[in-house]
Amino acid sequence: MLDIDKIHTYYGKSHILYDVSMEVNDGATVALLGRNGVGKSTTLKSVIGISSPQEGSIRFKGEEIVGLRTHKICRLGVGYVPEERRIFPNITVRQNFLIGLKPNQRVEDPWTIDAVCKYFPVLGKRADFKAGNLSGGEQQMLSVGRTLMGNPQLLLIDEPTEGLAPFLKEMLMDMLGKTKESGCAILLVEQNMDIALHLAERAYVMAKGRVVFHGSSEEVRGNKEIRKKYLEV
Repeated sequence: MLDIDKIHTYYGKSHILYDVSMEVNDGATVALLGRNGVGKSTTLKSVIGISSPQEGSIRFKGEEIVGLRTHKICRLGVGYVPEERRIFPNITVRQNFLIGLKPNQRVEDPWTIDAVCKYFPVLGKRADFKAGNLSGGEQQMLSVGRTLMGNPQLLLIDEPTEGLAPFLKEMLMDMLGKTKESGCAILLVEQNMDIALHLAERAYVMAKGRVVFHGSSEEVRGNKEIRKKYLEV
């Protein structure tokens, strides 16, 4: 579904990603691991078109998407949950959800506000509250739910559990499990290695803007050298 081939991405003159390649198959969940500042978020931004690569190729369902505007990539079937949440604080929770809808969707079992609120009941109770009045964790849930309302075929999600209370992490993991069961592919950036490897079948490990290891989740768990050198604090 997603094929990233030898991309180089810059911020101005700063070279951030070096020759990064990875793939996400249909319906697969893939974790992108590494310490802070190694290029994980930039990889997602490169896919969604916020920071377009200067070299290399990114194909989604066989179509080259490097150079496309972000909204066009989203309409092809890619959803993006940024680390910064980016909810609209001055409109209601319900209105935020509705903004996530895409025109002319034809999906057998689409995500709805009721379906999202089944996993995040607090959002249902606060549907008519302004989103800016939600707690940080509730805003994170809203950001995820709003993206799912577009029924993406590929979900890019950046540090979804950061700063969440344990019970909110559990809710979020349940929802991501449901998303996975629906056939949606997921590329997950997650600092908590245990959570990431629980959800994902495969993982890529990054350091200094490069992919330094990739393999099954079991291989990452079992490789003490990789964990110590690139993942553990």
